[in-house]
Amino acid sequence: MAARDHGDPGDAPSVPPPLTQVANPVRPSAAEEARTIAASTNTATLASLTGDGDPWASFITYGLLDGAPVLCVSQMAEHGRNLAGDPRASIAIVAPATDSDPLANGRITLAGVVEHPAGDELAAARAAHIAAVPAAKYYVDYSDFALWVLRVQRVRWVGGYGRMDSATAEAYSAAAPDPVQPQAAGAIDHLNADHADSLALMARALGGFPDTVSAVCTGADRYGLDLKVNTERGIAYTRVGYPEPIHSIGDLRSATVQLVELART
Repeated sequence: MAARDHGDPGDAPSVPPPLTQVANPVRPSAAEEARTIAASTNTATLASLTGDGDPWASFITYGLLDGAPVLCVSQMAEHGRNLAGDPRASIAIVAPATDSDPLANGRITLAGVVEHPAGDELAAARAAHIAAVPAAKYYVDYSDFALWVLRVQRVRWVGGYGRMDSATAEAYSAAAPDPVQPQAAGAIDHLNADHADSLALMARALGGFPDTVSAVCTGADRYGLDLKVNTERGIAYTRVGYPEPIHSIGDLRSATVQLVELART
């Protein structure tokens, strides 16, 4: 697992460290996190450059073509003229909110250069944008609109406080969106409401906190569960990974059952 340059929440000095080794702390890579956030919405903030070289921020919609954002922009819009004059651009994408604190939610920045798709890619880009933004079918073929594909060269992911990392363009392109995380809210609520004792057991036996008093699940993905742990020394955060990655939200129940069995043994 690549190191986070600012660590995980549990690295903060005020948070008690694990007392025993965390059994399996595997989590998605920064590239996988970024692909998941990119696929979670269809709106973003575009940063382009004016003719004077000034930064210009605009609200946009986008689709994805193998992870590359596809924009449909009017040439009458200032950002449309900016892209035509200077292809350098970046977009900031914020994942749907899961926390009342905006800075605790995930977001990414994708930077690179824009190009007009051509040939077979043009048809694929058009279809990708309309699939993500159905209303675009009414204007995508107007003469004053143009499709742009952002060729991603740099990726920055922020997962909330203390969790951030960069990814290469190659890693981002090769990664796949997480199949569990976007649909996990109901399962997380169920775990916290009906299986609090099991979560605490996981934290004690697998998560490195044998002094756990209680635990709640704060996230789930293809690799494991994030836990917020109440210990005798204060609040901490840990990770418990499944024995094997899972491939759909339907696999989550059996994976958590396996974790409970591992914790008991």
